[in-house]
Amino acid sequence: MLIKLVIVFLLLFILFNLFRALYLMVSNTQENKPMSFYLGRRVIYSVFVVLLILCSALFGLIPLNSTPLLIEHTQIQTNTTIQHQQNANTKQPLEKQSVV
Repeated sequence: MLIKLVIVFLLLFILFNLFRALYLMVSNTQENKPMSFYLGRRVIYSVFVVLLILCSALFGLIPLNSTPLLIEHTQIQTNTTIQHQQNANTKQPLEKQSVV
């Protein structure tokens, strides 16, 4: 659970750096740190998050979803309706025709 909280915190920090760089890009003020500083920080923390997820999955700290390629799936027919014979003749049989 702690690993998941750390990952969520890092993702929020990545978003914060992304929006900080956006603010510097659209504003006219010159601050002491350029926009590329925040974008570079975002990339470094993104790499760190990916490595943290891979390492924690490798050591079994977080479970990953299984791949569908490894699971053999057998399909079972659950249809219980009775099949009727198909007929292309649209004329009703004699016993169903009205004699008017």
